[in-house]
Amino acid sequence: MRRNQDLLQPQALRPSPSSSSSSSSSSSFLVDATTGHRVTYPRFISQCRALSSFLVSRFPSLSKNDVTLVLPPPSLHVPVIYFTLLSLGIVVSPANPLSSASEIRRLVGLSKPILAFVTSQAAHKLPTLRHGTILIDSLEFKSVLSWTGLKETDPVLRNVNRVTQANPTMILYSSGTTGRVKGVLMIHRNMIAGVTGARHAEPGPKPVWLFPLPLFHVYGFVSILRAFGMGATVVLMGKFEFEAMLKAVEKYRVSLLPVLPPVVLALVKSELIGKYDLSSLRTVMCGGAPLGKEVSRRFQQQFPNVELVQVKCH
Repeated sequence: MRRNQDLLQPQALRPSPSSSSSSSSSSSFLVDATTGHRVTYPRFISQCRALSSFLVSRFPSLSKNDVTLVLPPPSLHVPVIYFTLLSLGIVVSPANPLSSASEIRRLVGLSKPILAFVTSQAAHKLPTLRHGTILIDSLEFKSVLSWTGLKETDPVLRNVNRVTQANPTMILYSSGTTGRVKGVLMIHRNMIAGVTGARHAEPGPKPVWLFPLPLFHVYGFVSILRAFGMGATVVLMGKFEFEAMLKAVEKYRVSLLPVLPPVVLALVKSELIGKYDLSSLRTVMCGGAPLGKEVSRRFQQQFPNVELVQVKCH
């Protein structure tokens, strides 16, 4: 018999109620660092419902635990795709869009996806999949996200299978440094634990995150979920460039910055630091690899008011 606590509760992946502004129509969830374009929390949820309705209508045979490959570069569309697939019980398999055709074929062989989200620029790298590909830079995709008025009670969404904490949620890939690339399967309970912890870890004003991270990596993927759970605003960079990151911290008054160790080293060494106002920073989270003690010490000396947190990504 299925345990009651295994059923995903509707509020599990909603913004933290402690962030009262997260439910406001003016509260931004996503911001494009380059263009300044914003997606509010209500608009984001509306886009997820619209994409869910489209997928269920277009692919009626799509079922829980099917795998979908996601290959787009960082954009405001990526979190919409991730959250939509998770809500339907579809397993998300994110991968580097810069991978070669042979590397992508290897990933397809591992995860057996039946559908892929990709840009027109990278679509040629994919082998034929059962349900084909969805081009996220197409007019059709943008039109789907503009649908409005859909609710949780929409007839198309009413019959979607319930998702449990024990259901698989994503397949991530090893770097291949110790052999051939391997797929790592995670379940919804892993994600919920991370999000739940985040809801209680950041008291005070609603945080503003800057994402210079690849969203296909576990660190970026989980960070997006955590930010949503905290009711945070997420500023997304299309590609990483160190000075552009510093400009974004100043422009958007970023308070939380998740980075990789080389970025922490650059923050310690770069002379560009003095050109920008980084006083809004409260926390720098470093993940992806261990951070050296000497670099940590120098960071704390240079940024005494910023907490440096080493994140372990499993």
